[in-house]
Amino acid sequence: MAKLTIDDISDLRAYERERDEFRRRVIALKKRRRVHVGPVITLVFENRDTIRFQIQEMARVEKLISDEAIEGELRAYNPLIPEPGTLSATLFIELTNDAELRQWLPRLVGIEAAAQLRIGDGPDAVVVRCTPDPDHDKLLTRDEITAAVHYVAWHLTPGQVDAFAQAITVHLELDHPQYQHRTELDAAARAELLADLRG
Repeated sequence: MAKLTIDDISDLRAYERERDEFRRRVIALKKRRRVHVGPVITLVFENRDTIRFQIQEMARVEKLISDEAIEGELRAYNPLIPEPGTLSATLFIELTNDAELRQWLPRLVGIEAAAQLRIGDGPDAVVVRCTPDPDHDKLLTRDEITAAVHYVAWHLTPGQVDAFAQAITVHLELDHPQYQHRTELDAAARAELLADLRG
């Protein structure tokens, strides 16, 4: 999937003209790419459109108008656009109040390395564990408490991509000592992710 360049990012006035339609399209896209795993964790699988939306919205809110400012956003977010054979996701710990934050965030240290894909079932299942984005991980990881947002990726071999395409079931799992849940990917999510994997 091609990375974004400065020419892909509309200036603020042009973005205001396209924003309503683009926002509707990305909301529908994210619905297919959002996977809830257990009671408090959601992963949104990123692609070029979701990342462009993120950068456009950041530029809009922060009034970023210089090429230098936009280039900074591109450097930060372009690594989240998946290459062929790769999936990229933002992992959200969705908590709504201080009591939940105090309860969950210390318990979930290391959650950013606990997400895995289980392709197929039984003893022949293929398990691919995620890797946290190293640049974000340096900023987000602490020994005593985790952040509420993490960036993770899965790197699949061509054989694993073929298995993903052919498997009857694919699950997204969180295998953490304090949080063990899994969710089967539905047909819409699998189609989206297979498109990412095939580039």
